[in-house]
Amino acid sequence: ALAPPPATGTPGALTEPRDFNLMFQTSVGAMSDAASVAYLRPETAQGIFTNFKNVVSTARVKVPFGIAQIGKAFRNEITPRNFIFRSREFEQMELEYFIPPGEEVWQQYHSEWLQRRYDWHVSIGLLPELLSIDHHAPDKLAHYARACSDIMFKFPFGVQELEGCAARGNYDLTQHQGASGKSLEYTDEERKEKYLPHVIEPSVGVDRCMLAVICSAYTKDKVNGEARTVLRFHPRIAPIKVAVLPLVKNNEAIMDKATALYRKLQRRYNVFFDQGGNIGRRYRRMDEAGTPFCVTVDFESLEDGTVTLRDRDSAAQRRVTEQELLEFIAEQVE
Repeated sequence: ALAPPPATGTPGALTEPRDFNLMFQTSVGAMSDAASVAYLRPETAQGIFTNFKNVVSTARVKVPFGIAQIGKAFRNEITPRNFIFRSREFEQMELEYFIPPGEEVWQQYHSEWLQRRYDWHVSIGLLPELLSIDHHAPDKLAHYARACSDIMFKFPFGVQELEGCAARGNYDLTQHQGASGKSLEYTDEERKEKYLPHVIEPSVGVDRCMLAVICSAYTKDKVNGEARTVLRFHPRIAPIKVAVLPLVKNNEAIMDKATALYRKLQRRYNVFFDQGGNIGRRYRRMDEAGTPFCVTVDFESLEDGTVTLRDRDSAAQRRVTEQELLEFIAEQVE
C-alpha cells in the first residue's frame, strides 16, 4: 500500500525513497580509490571519545571531569537557510562531561548542566524573555540518549534550537571500545569498581550563538529626543571594549594625553581611538558598534587628570580619575 504524505493525505503523492548523504566525502592521499575515502567530521565529540583513555592517563583526572573542544564541523544540509544559522560549515563547541553510572546520577548532572548552560547564555547578554527550554519526549530521543533538552531562542525568523544538552549514557565509549578492541574502562578508586563512564554533553553552535547575541543586543531608542541605533553587547562580548575620544584634535596636550591613555588600555583590551567629527557623532558611531564605554579627554583633563566616562546603554556621563577608570573597566570586562 502506498503511504499517504502528511501534507495531502493522498496515496501515491510521495516519490520513491532515496538515500541522502549527510556527510561530506573526500579522499586522503595522492590516489583516489576505495582505500582513500574519508569524511569530514559532522561533530567534534568523537575526537574527544577517542582521546578519553589518553586524557585519563596523562592528565590524572578523576570522574567526574569534562573535556571540551571547539572547532569546525561539516554537515551536508539539504536546505541551508537563515543566514549563518543553518549552514554546511560551522563552528561548534562541545563538552563531554564524564560521570559515574547510575540512574539517579545522570539525572542530577543533566539538570545541573542544563541550568548552568542556560545561565551562561544569559551572562553573555541573551535576553531571558527570548530563551526557553524544550525537553524531548521519550519517543523523540536519539537511540543513544537517556534524555535531551534544548535551549531555544526566539530569532526574528522563529524559535530555533541554540544548544542541546544530552545524557548520552556510555554509548560512545562502548562503540569505540568495541571497534578498537581496547578497554576504555575507568578505575574508580573511591567506588572500588571499574566502569565505562556515562556522559552529559552540552553542544552549542558558535555561529548561531553569535547570531542570538546580535539579535538580543540590537536596539533602537532615543537619547535626549534623538533616535539612535545601538548594540547592547555585554562588555565581555563587545568587540571594542573602550573608545578613547580626544575632545579636539588641534590641541597637542589633549592629543598626547588621549594617546597615552589609549596605549595604556590597549595593552589589555581592544580599544578604538576616534578623533574625527563632533563628540556626539562619535558617541553614536560607538553605540552602533556596541562599544560599552567611551572615554573623553578634554580641557578639564589637563587640569585635574580626570576624564569623562560615558555609559553606552544609559548615555550617563561621570568624571573619573585614570586609576578609577582602569579599575572600572577591569571589573566590567573581566
